[in-house]
Amino acid sequence: MKSNLFENSKNTFLDIVIAEDYIQIDRVSKIYLSLQESVKKPLKMILLYGKPGTGKSMFLTKLYHDLLATKVVYLYQTPILDDDEFFTTLAKDILDVKYQGYLNFTQFMKIIETKSFDEAPIVLLDEAQLYSNALIEKIRLLSDTRKIKFVITLHKTEKEDLIAKEHFQTRIWESVELENASLSELKIYIQKKLMKANCFDSADMFKDNAVKLIYKLTKGNYRDTNKLLYTLFEIYSHYEEQAPHKINTNKISTKIVEMSAIHTGLIHA
Repeated sequence: MKSNLFENSKNTFLDIVIAEDYIQIDRVSKIYLSLQESVKKPLKMILLYGKPGTGKSMFLTKLYHDLLATKVVYLYQTPILDDDEFFTTLAKDILDVKYQGYLNFTQFMKIIETKSFDEAPIVLLDEAQLYSNALIEKIRLLSDTRKIKFVITLHKTEKEDLIAKEHFQTRIWESVELENASLSELKIYIQKKLMKANCFDSADMFKDNAVKLIYKLTKGNYRDTNKLLYTLFEIYSHYEEQAPHKINTNKISTKIVEMSAIHTGLIHA
């Protein structure tokens, strides 16, 4: 039934980060391969940055799953904002050290300096722009020991530029920037995402006019595109159940794209 197709298509664009949902697009895949190569280098820290919705969290999650088989790697998707809790968590995970109460930075540094690893553990920190400047500086000092390698994501904002200049100017030897999709990449992204979920009929509905409008509204931002298409297929499901004669299931209606954009705030009615 079409309604099942639209429900499945809608769920394909849920705003969640799962490594299996990674969509291969040539330019993005090249950037990801570059990130994988950077991790292999003897770098203290790697910066992954870009505007919100460009796929940083997805990159980090996929990197984590790809490295698990060969590296000692830890992923912190939710920032640990309290300094002592941050270092207590690192000690518990990396050093298998448990403390009553919290472990401060000085204590952690004394412990880590006595440890030797065959290969430095890799710590992946998402949403690092939420960390305080003081904690970022401590992370920088910890990376200088070369005992732990950090890969951090930051939104491309004035704060990101400030953080990079103040803390990492001579220490980040590799930085990777993610950008919004181009028009052609966005069409590939939408269709591949649907086909990966076996929603071939709905993938075929995306003709050039609809994709151009989606691109105009989202500017190729993956997060905004996901939100827009989730709402779009929700509307299609409603029409399929309540008034199927009002929709054309051969192609995406630009009118329904606009309705979805109003609902998600991309168009202010």
